[in-house]
Amino acid sequence: MNESDWEALRKAAFAARAKAYAPYSGFAVGAALRTEAGVILVGCNVENASYGATICAERAALAAAVCAGERGLAALAIASDAPGPTPPCGICRQSLHELAPDLVIRSYAAADWAEYTLASLLPHAFGSDQLV
Repeated sequence: MNESDWEALRKAAFAARAKAYAPYSGFAVGAALRTEAGVILVGCNVENASYGATICAERAALAAAVCAGERGLAALAIASDAPGPTPPCGICRQSLHELAPDLVIRSYAAADWAEYTLASLLPHAFGSDQLV
């Protein structure tokens, strides 16, 4: 991906962040997934008074991709207003690994960003090869 592709993803992630429903934590997050074909799908976090029912932005974007019939996921941008970049949580890492173990991730914060690979964030992921 080139920098203009990342810029489009960054903008889409921040636009999704503006739609987040985060009345409990106040931590609004947006995510934008880019497919290998160049399609961008977005998600935002949706909190719930029953905290376990909350869905993260990354998994919301993943669900949007699956619902759209997309499987070849190439890159993910995450947007928050945190002081520094925030990588995906553990559940999101595992969920993303199912369809995109080689995913490249950029997390954008208020004034900084960081790039990760999913493999570096989840080096020993659980996969279908471990099912009996």
